[in-house]
Amino acid sequence: MTTTQQAPRTYEVRTYGCAMNVHDSERLTGLLEGAGYVPADGSDPDVVVFNTCAVRENADNKLYGNLGILNEKKMENPDILVAVGGCLAQKDRDTIVKKAPWVDVVFGTHNIGSLPTLLERARHNHEAQVEILEALETFPSDLPTKRDSTYSGMVSISVGCNNTCTFCIVPSLRGKEKDRRPGEILGEIEALVAEGVIEITLLGQNVNTYGVEFGDKGAFAKLLKACGDIKGLERVRFTSPHPAAFTDDVIDAMAQTHNVMPQLHMPLQSGSDKVLKEMRRSYRSEKYLGILDRVRAQIPNAAITTDIIVGFPGETEEDFLETMRVVEQARFAAAYTYQYSKRPGTPAGEMENQIPKAVVQDRYERLMALVNEMALKENQAQVGKTAEVLVAYEGRKDGATSRMSGRTPENRLVHFELPTNVERPRPGDIVTVKITDAAPYHLLADDTSVFAVRKTIAGAAWDAAEAAACATPSSDANGKATVSLGLPTIGKAVH
Repeated sequence: MTTTQQAPRTYEVRTYGCAMNVHDSERLTGLLEGAGYVPADGSDPDVVVFNTCAVRENADNKLYGNLGILNEKKMENPDILVAVGGCLAQKDRDTIVKKAPWVDVVFGTHNIGSLPTLLERARHNHEAQVEILEALETFPSDLPTKRDSTYSGMVSISVGCNNTCTFCIVPSLRGKEKDRRPGEILGEIEALVAEGVIEITLLGQNVNTYGVEFGDKGAFAKLLKACGDIKGLERVRFTSPHPAAFTDDVIDAMAQTHNVMPQLHMPLQSGSDKVLKEMRRSYRSEKYLGILDRVRAQIPNAAITTDIIVGFPGETEEDFLETMRVVEQARFAAAYTYQYSKRPGTPAGEMENQIPKAVVQDRYERLMALVNEMALKENQAQVGKTAEVLVAYEGRKDGATSRMSGRTPENRLVHFELPTNVERPRPGDIVTVKITDAAPYHLLADDTSVFAVRKTIAGAAWDAAEAAACATPSSDANGKATVSLGLPTIGKAVH
């Protein structure tokens, strides 16, 4: 008698929010694949996991809108399981199941490792499983991982935050800062490099307070310098530092460590000292601009990016113009601008003088116009220069324009033309290009006279992953699907 082999269950992870959420989603993906699930790759998945964000006001609406669509699918196929995790799950807890009773699993920021068990329990018991822990169960980086990239990886150095910004709900959802030991971090980086990764991003809610838990104020600068000793590691980035804790030893480490990239993302939030005080951001605009001056003194080509909030409660026109002044002085290569979002549970949400929507919108549009103008100027200054570009798949129009895309050391996006009769570079390879044109958020390199390709271990890792995918059978002897082809992808973060 022939035994029919059951096809493995499929999954899809949808990610909203910050880089920390993307990092957590890589762990969720690794956990699911370790439990025998395979990527849905376009077909209707058996399990859908939402890794949520609670920072923006419309986060709830987005989640419940998507859950409503899935409810219709569950009515057609009751075997589909829906899980909700992340910051919104940590905040809303049982509310999610009350509003969307068809959700099968709710888990928080502290226990992502429980997901496979909770899914099996929900499937077996036919009832929703809600498990929210108040303290970290397992450091996310200790969990199995399925990365979306063969050449780039994220390494968490800390979780949680000790700051009390009045607009931010993150500390109450992710808890107080907990730091990993340097040896663990460097060991993970070395393991990633052994797999072909040549670029890593160090993650923390506030990376430059790293070491506070074990009493070493200089720990982050030391960590950056230690990354310089890892053979094969070509690019190191980090996000996000807090201006109040930014120290000159970090600038020294950035300037002196060959593989730490000339790029800094440092949130400003507001250029008004009055608003910064109301936000409980323990720095002022003069200090912020001073940090940028010291960074550029040692790293003249540094690209600076930031986050800015418009319309914080009580913000006057004069306050807003202060933000415009600082933006102009700072010469940001890019700025992620947000309209203030009232979040229940934050002190700012209870403040008087909430700004009318029309006023916030007007200021937002004026700020965006200035941000785009400054970004264009910064990019236009790159025209005529050569750049080393780490090849990636980031250009949505690359197929139509016969270009490929990648990132410079400063993290600028470049769309480059391929010379004729040149072997196509692989994701993870490094190409040398000449910049020919600029837009606010990308560069073009259509002069192929200086084009060169340097093959890397990351490109070889991409080749190996492609070969493994192509060699994997997609069906068993009975024609039933076993695993899907290609590398799994995690949904892009939605800000």
